[in-house]
Amino acid sequence: MNQLSIKTLGELKTSGYKPKSIKDEMRDNLITYLKKGINPFEGIIGYDETVIPELQTAILSRHNIILLGLRGQAKTKIARLLVNLLDEYIPVIEGAELNDDPLNPLSVQARKIIESEGDNTKIKWMHREERYTEKLATPDVSVADLIGDVDPIKAAALKLPYSDERVIHFGLIPRSHRCIFVINELPDLQARIQVALFNILEERDIQIRGFKVRLPLDIQFVFTANPEDYTNRGSIVTPLKDRIDSQILTHYPKSIEHSRLITEQEANLTDEQKKIKADDLLKDLIELIAFEARSSEYIDEKSGVSARLTISAFENLISTAERRNILNNEEETILRISDLFGVIPSITGKIELVYEGEQEGPYKVAQILIGKAIRNYFAKLFPAPESFKNVPESNPYNKIVQWFKKGKTVDLLSTLSNKEYKKVLNGIPGLKEVVDKYFPDEKPETKLLLMEFVLFGLSEYSMLSRFRLENGVQFKDMLSSMFTMSPEEDAENDSQLFDDDII
Repeated sequence: MNQLSIKTLGELKTSGYKPKSIKDEMRDNLITYLKKGINPFEGIIGYDETVIPELQTAILSRHNIILLGLRGQAKTKIARLLVNLLDEYIPVIEGAELNDDPLNPLSVQARKIIESEGDNTKIKWMHREERYTEKLATPDVSVADLIGDVDPIKAAALKLPYSDERVIHFGLIPRSHRCIFVINELPDLQARIQVALFNILEERDIQIRGFKVRLPLDIQFVFTANPEDYTNRGSIVTPLKDRIDSQILTHYPKSIEHSRLITEQEANLTDEQKKIKADDLLKDLIELIAFEARSSEYIDEKSGVSARLTISAFENLISTAERRNILNNEEETILRISDLFGVIPSITGKIELVYEGEQEGPYKVAQILIGKAIRNYFAKLFPAPESFKNVPESNPYNKIVQWFKKGKTVDLLSTLSNKEYKKVLNGIPGLKEVVDKYFPDEKPETKLLLMEFVLFGLSEYSMLSRFRLENGVQFKDMLSSMFTMSPEEDAENDSQLFDDDII
């Protein structure tokens, strides 16, 4: 018999349906998934050996769970994917407000309906996507929001005393009976609200305005919290923390590869933007910016650097190239190193600065992070210029540096057409030879990108100076720029340098 064709309580009884708690339901489905080799947490990257096994263990143990970690560590996404472990449909009594199981009714309302209709009681089938409730904890959340309150209008209309359960207007938690209930940022809840929660977790009863109502709610609780919140904004009261069975620690991606996969998966690009070519070099640089930020002396380590930084940065990187493409009326373009200037707005809004960082300012800190990412990645692709100090005659960058020493400057503007970009880079003696030497088999467009990368790399190693223009970047000889700039120009450009050593 087709499950969804069952419309009454009598038909449900004859079908052989047996009630099951939500925790048993999730446990049984997880076991089925594991036996079949199916991953119910598709899209969660970098947690295969850490978070996911602990999460699965907690579900097998039928535990309420708290996911503890810094912002941007996929805590909410994990919670939402738990819906995959629910049965596709469950029966509920039609007209009851607490998702009552027809064979195990919870509310007075449901019991009254069954008492009146008997086996003709109508049932409906609730899809698993409807069985997820999420609440962001804020200081203004009240007991009435989560648990419920007495409804005086209902009491007057039904001519019932306030002590009667039927006059209660239930809050989010009772209405999430047989569902997954998620509270994000748990420490932000006031202590008295948390006390109301642990009564539900342990005693399975609720108290509304002094009236104790025994409601054996069947709920899978999932909480999320940021460790920093324990000291900054609030704390989890000890009795509640003691009643949350499993605490699972999340973390940031441990490798560039995992970080890239997350960024590419989550980036929201249009079909037109997906056509813009993004070289692996730039994809890795975007991720390195976040890695540098997480270890930066200017950024609050306890606050964390969300994965949303790299996602937003990658979207802005693509859009920077797209804008240039539109302005030049060109059919296609490729990303450039200088396009990294376009990601600065994605960085400044997503980092919490310590005192030293506040002194520098978010814009300058963003530039420093980009500069460090370039410097560290340059040493992986090309020989570090400092390695030729004892043998300067074999330095592959000599020809480039000597050309700039003759007073030459190069302006890489953000609006340069593909043709102009190629002309500028090919006009620098020795630049193409360096790329050809270390990357002889790369495609022409990749070689152009690497040529630009060499200029940025040399400036990070203080062999060239690099200045931020209003519409791009300028490269000069290091020493000549120091002697030819006026004090006013020097002060203005000092705040625009990428190299924190020069700064």
